[in-house]
Amino acid sequence: MAEEKEQKEKKETAKPAKAEKAPKAEKTAKTAAPVAEAAAPAPVAEGAAAPAEGDAAKAAKVKKVKGGRVVPVGIVFIRASFNNTIVTITDMKGAVVAWSSAGRCQFKGSRKSTAYAATVVAQEAAKMAVGHGLREAEVHVQGPGAGRESAIRAIQSAGIAVTCIKDITPIPHNGCRPAKARRV
Repeated sequence: MAEEKEQKEKKETAKPAKAEKAPKAEKTAKTAAPVAEAAAPAPVAEGAAAPAEGDAAKAAKVKKVKGGRVVPVGIVFIRASFNNTIVTITDMKGAVVAWSSAGRCQFKGSRKSTAYAATVVAQEAAKMAVGHGLREAEVHVQGPGAGRESAIRAIQSAGIAVTCIKDITPIPHNGCRPAKARRV
């Protein structure tokens, strides 16, 4: 037993010290240096406006879609009901490029119909569409929900130029017969 204890003590003292792990740290320091240099802002010419930090962060999050079709102009459909907000982005022919809804963005129950949920939904759909190369779009808004204006603002802030805004909410012109009066 005493011999085993001595052997364990020898092994523990023979183990390499943490100072020997320094070469790995040197490698990471060498690889991190070019990244830090690349992240440094480029010098701005006189008279040109410097980009805001928020714009650079948004531009970094947008992923280019590999092998996907490039759609420079499209249509954004915003369906804002009392219970949900759905944003669908299509090309000019109507083929869907990107879509999102409040339920897809992890909103549940009455939170789905809020203006904040509509903002998040529109940002997510716009980020996917910008990855397909979308630069400008028409906006068609439908429904009476709370997220109509906030969704349009979110699309503009995502970098998509809005050319026109149309309200396509269906309005009956004395079409269907209304439901009979409720007796209470």
